[in-house]
Amino acid sequence: MNPLRIGLIGYGEVGRIFTAGLKPGAAWTGAWDLKFADPAQCGEPLAHAAAAGVVACDGVAALCAEAHLVISAVTASNTLAVAQAAAAHIRPGSFFLDLNSASPGTKQQVAALIEAAGAHCVEAGVMTSVPPYGIRVPMLLGGPHAARLQPVLSTLGMDTQVASEKLGVASATKMCRSVMIKGLEALVLESYATARHYGVEDAMIATLQETFPGIDWQKQGSYFFSRVAQHGKRRAEEMREVANTVREAGFEPFMAAAIAQKHDWMAAQARAGHFTGLGQNPPWQALADRLLAACSAANDA
Repeated sequence: MNPLRIGLIGYGEVGRIFTAGLKPGAAWTGAWDLKFADPAQCGEPLAHAAAAGVVACDGVAALCAEAHLVISAVTASNTLAVAQAAAAHIRPGSFFLDLNSASPGTKQQVAALIEAAGAHCVEAGVMTSVPPYGIRVPMLLGGPHAARLQPVLSTLGMDTQVASEKLGVASATKMCRSVMIKGLEALVLESYATARHYGVEDAMIATLQETFPGIDWQKQGSYFFSRVAQHGKRRAEEMREVANTVREAGFEPFMAAAIAQKHDWMAAQARAGHFTGLGQNPPWQALADRLLAACSAANDA
C-alpha cells in the first residue's frame, strides 16, 4: 500500500478528523458522504472538503476505485449498508477498516461482504471519544488481517493494537465499555437535572466528589451534557447496537435499551431547539435549566 491512497466513507465529525490527520501520510485522500448528493445539505461539507484538500467523491464506487484503504466512519445504523455498498465496488486486495460502533454479529456480517469481494476487512473498536485525541484515539483492531494493517496505521500516526485474530472481540470490548460510559452519561443527565429541579445539585455533587474523588463531577457533568446534546442521535444508535451485543450474549438488554431511549430523548430536545444560543461548551446547569423549562412548558400545555 505504498504510496497509500485513503478513502473515508462518512464525512461527519469523525470523518473530518481522520481525513485531516491521515492526509499528510497519504498520496491521495478522498471522502464520500450522503450529504454530498443532497442539494439541501451539500454546500457546507463540500466546501469543507475543498478547503481541507480532500477529494469529494461522487459516490462509493468512485471512492473505492481510488483507495487502497477504505475507512467506514458512519453512524451505527448505517454500518451494514455501507459495507454492502463498498463490497460492490471495493478493489480486490485492498483493506476495509470499519470504525463504527456495531455489535460483533454486525461486524461479522460486514466482514463476510467485504471478504467475498476479495478485499480484507479489519474491525476497529474506538475506545474513547475521538475529538480530544484525533487520529491518536486508542483503537483495538480485530480480524485475521488486523496484524497486517496495524503497522501501516501506526506509520500514519494512529494508536492501534491488535485485540484478536477473531472478528468480534474488538467490537465486543467497545460495546461492553459503552454500557458503562453511555450509561454514566444517561445517569448524569437524569440525576443532575432532577437535582437542579429540587435545588440540591451542590449537595448531591459534593457527595459524589467525596465518594469518587478522582472525578471532577462538575466538569464531567458539563462534558456529558454537551456531548449528548450534540451527538445524542448517534449515541442512541450505538446503544441499540450495544443492545444487540447483549442479546447476542443471551441476555435481555434492559440497561442498554433504557440508555438508548435517554439519548434519543436528549437528541429530540436538541432538535426542538431547546439548547439554541448556549454556545459550544456551556455549563451543565445551563442545559439542565433548558430541559426543565421545556418539560415545564410541556406539562402546562
